[in-house]
Amino acid sequence: MSSWRIPFSKPYLSGKEREALGRALEGGHLHGDGPFTKDAEHQLRNLTRASRILLTPSCTAALEMAAMLSGLSRGDEVIMPSWTFTSTANAFVLRGCVPVFVDVSPTTLTLDLAAAERAITKATRAIVSVNYGGSGPDMAGLRAICDRHGLILVEDAAQAIGAKHQGIHYGTFGRFGCLSFHSSKNIVAGEGGALLVNDPNDAVKAEIFREKGTDRSRFLRGEVDKYSWCDFGSSFLLPEIAAAMLGVQLRAVREITEARVAVWLRYHESLAELVAAGDIRVPQPSASDSGNGHIYWVMCRDSQSREALRAHLATEGICAVTHYVPLHSAPAGRRFGRVAGNMAVTDDAGATLLRLPLWAGMQDADTNMVIDAVKGFFRSRRRQST
Repeated sequence: MSSWRIPFSKPYLSGKEREALGRALEGGHLHGDGPFTKDAEHQLRNLTRASRILLTPSCTAALEMAAMLSGLSRGDEVIMPSWTFTSTANAFVLRGCVPVFVDVSPTTLTLDLAAAERAITKATRAIVSVNYGGSGPDMAGLRAICDRHGLILVEDAAQAIGAKHQGIHYGTFGRFGCLSFHSSKNIVAGEGGALLVNDPNDAVKAEIFREKGTDRSRFLRGEVDKYSWCDFGSSFLLPEIAAAMLGVQLRAVREITEARVAVWLRYHESLAELVAAGDIRVPQPSASDSGNGHIYWVMCRDSQSREALRAHLATEGICAVTHYVPLHSAPAGRRFGRVAGNMAVTDDAGATLLRLPLWAGMQDADTNMVIDAVKGFFRSRRRQST
């Protein structure tokens, strides 16, 4: 990363993380569910208004818990966008389910609701919505589809910390929501995640699954005099060291979000002329969305243009990166899942999308350098074509 004049991303550090880590070490409680975990969960409840928050080692672990808690079984179908990370599908494949991949909206690259509803069959049991870059689909409309067909709604909100739809935090529309605090995200704990439990009836079972199938959480609260094996489960606790760092980060969530959104808006305003010229396409989130500035992406006319732009930025010392290989076209996607409908938007994103550098603390000079380099690339191409 140090070789780039402008790296793709940098984790935000407030300067208070070292002190919190020291206090966690001095306290001696290094395993999960200690005071730092409770503090971080409390902050997340205040931010998201979820019924129950459980910190996990990763968003992947939170998704696996959501799949377990949904009571899905072998052969059940789970509809999800193909434009997502592998964990979205893996969590359900591990339960023996069949991922059904559908296309995404061209404006946000999130679930196409009409495509999702057309994909519903007698075997469908759940729909997974994936927040991309801080944006999502019409969540009220998606929830109505799930209610109409008796389906479970799970939100992969890995990229959504601090982002809202109609004033409601992503991750709280479905029965379960899953957040990520990986070092690539807005709020970081190195690794880490959270399961948002939005139906209070799921809370007790979620605690059991998270604590190796035991009621140890009740024991620690003094509700039982000893804990025992109650159900299947696994170890889904976040260590206190990571929770200590997370707590510091969460106290800066507003500052971090505002800084990232400012960079996002600067890109959006400055690159509008390239959009008008037909050189690129960019995110067009709903007016109902309050984004978190996690990703700013551009889509070129074709894969050759995308690769040429990426190479041009690299010569300027700017690290811009592609994103997912669509799951439906990946080897495991073809083996474990199936495609429902046309995947034109997803395929296009896989071939033409490029993410621009963006992080909290990015200076105006850095942002301007990226903007000037992108504009310069397309000016040069236009001159060459005339």
